[in-house]
Amino acid sequence: FHSDWLSMMYPRLKLARNLLRDDGVIFISIDDNEQANLKRLCDEVFGEDNFVGSISWLKKRKGSFLSKKIVSITEFCLVYGKTENVKLYGGEADINESQPLIKRTNSVGILSFPQNCIKTKLDDGIYEKGKYGEGSNSVELMEDIEIKDGLIVTAFKLKAPFIWGQEYLNTQIKNGATLVINTLNFQVRAFKSYDPDSFKGLLSLVNGVEISGTNEDGYEQLRDLLDIEKAIDYPKPVNYIKLLSKAQTHFDDTSIILDFFSGSATTAHAVMQLNAEDGGKRKFIMVQIPEACDEKSEAFKAGYKTIADIGKERIRRAGQKIKTDNALTATDLDIGFRVLKVDSSNMNEVYYSPDAINKDDLHLFINNIKDDRSDEDLLFQVLLDWGVDLTLPIERQTIDGKTVFVVAVDAIVACFDRNAGVNESFIKELAKIKPLRAVFCDGGFANDSVKINVEQIFKTISPMTEIKTI
Repeated sequence: FHSDWLSMMYPRLKLARNLLRDDGVIFISIDDNEQANLKRLCDEVFGEDNFVGSISWLKKRKGSFLSKKIVSITEFCLVYGKTENVKLYGGEADINESQPLIKRTNSVGILSFPQNCIKTKLDDGIYEKGKYGEGSNSVELMEDIEIKDGLIVTAFKLKAPFIWGQEYLNTQIKNGATLVINTLNFQVRAFKSYDPDSFKGLLSLVNGVEISGTNEDGYEQLRDLLDIEKAIDYPKPVNYIKLLSKAQTHFDDTSIILDFFSGSATTAHAVMQLNAEDGGKRKFIMVQIPEACDEKSEAFKAGYKTIADIGKERIRRAGQKIKTDNALTATDLDIGFRVLKVDSSNMNEVYYSPDAINKDDLHLFINNIKDDRSDEDLLFQVLLDWGVDLTLPIERQTIDGKTVFVVAVDAIVACFDRNAGVNESFIKELAKIKPLRAVFCDGGFANDSVKINVEQIFKTISPMTEIKTI
């Protein structure tokens, strides 16, 4: 069982690493059963040095009363990166919280403090130089100081195991940081100045109850959205996935978020919700095999034949709900998506040598494109062949009585007429669009003369156009 599971995960993780940006991370949810094995596998694929950490997610409002051993209410999330350029946002740095400048495990150093820069609750008066405090927490006051009206009014030096250096201290003081000493052991604390680049890292514990991100929340969200009970087992809650997505994409809200195990498409829901909240332009890619729904399930009875069907409908309904709840327009929030399926080539697979051809198979050579393939099938194969973004806008136009696909205004124009209807006048009309690329079917030209002249026509009207014939 463990071997089968690991064999299934290994190629997906290898692919995930190849797809990751240098500053990207992968979040992998896992329970106790395979957590140890997954850690070893990820160490091999991503490298031990790229292990960012493990998040514990409090996933239940209450545990199972049936358990007589350990009541499981948490799940793990392993986090790996590709390089050291990983940042995970856990919130803005709180300038209302002070931090100690002395840590006993640090190396001992000396800091110089200017006059009137430290506030204190100590009594007014003169304090003589010497050691204050005991053991590793002791601090050496290197000059006599005077305290007056809640301020240390003299410049002085302290010797202690500081966490700041002199340069950083000077910068913080210059930027308005507040320094305080309130005890006679001269422990210095600082309220740091505001730094727009400063932030808290992501905590290793996510309390699902506090953020309405438990298994129960996930179930209720999907139930209310689709109006059916138990559409899928244990759908992830939106707020939990939104928190993880925010942590990674806070610094680039145009990022692409990929989910290898989409399920009910909670990740897509979370990405749209996050974009609605902060105005981001994140995109999502959901990957889900068309696993059949149990015919006895409520989902199947409601018309959902596969898990992928559930995910598609959730994205549609969630997008509309988010727009309605936030009074957003189409320009405010893009909730559109395309569904693509892996398939065989659109082209007939004829690999026979001449002497092996049966006369009954000669019909295969009439058309090099499979009979059951639509114009849209051919268009997306062309997009893939050229490496063009599959999310670009596509407009269907009618020119000279023929259907033409125009991708992103002028990125591609394509006519997949297969009935010998493409003539020179039609080609001239297409060339006037001046596209970067133009595509035709080999069997679509009216005659050999048109096929020969197509490049010359484009060279005259739109010389920068690349021609492709399939």
